[in-house]
Amino acid sequence: MLAIAVIFVLGVGNFALHKAVMESNHPMTRQIAWLSNPTGRKIAFALEFGVLLAALLLAANGWPNLVWGYLVYSGLNGVSGWLILGGRV
Repeated sequence: MLAIAVIFVLGVGNFALHKAVMESNHPMTRQIAWLSNPTGRKIAFALEFGVLLAALLLAANGWPNLVWGYLVYSGLNGVSGWLILGGRV
């Protein structure tokens, strides 16, 4: 149960970071053609949701150590978001 809660909280953070990067209008997001339009952004959010849903379902069905993998995934998202939003890239 703790693994599910941790994955859920990390997922909320991933969605918030994803939205912040999308709304930042950073040049990298404009260079990727399918992220430049609203439909592409919805697809990107759907993919993020799919990753979160898969992690939650796996953790709920006997894979509680998956939280470590999702933690690494969230950490990489956090570093990339920090680089993009901080203007370091």
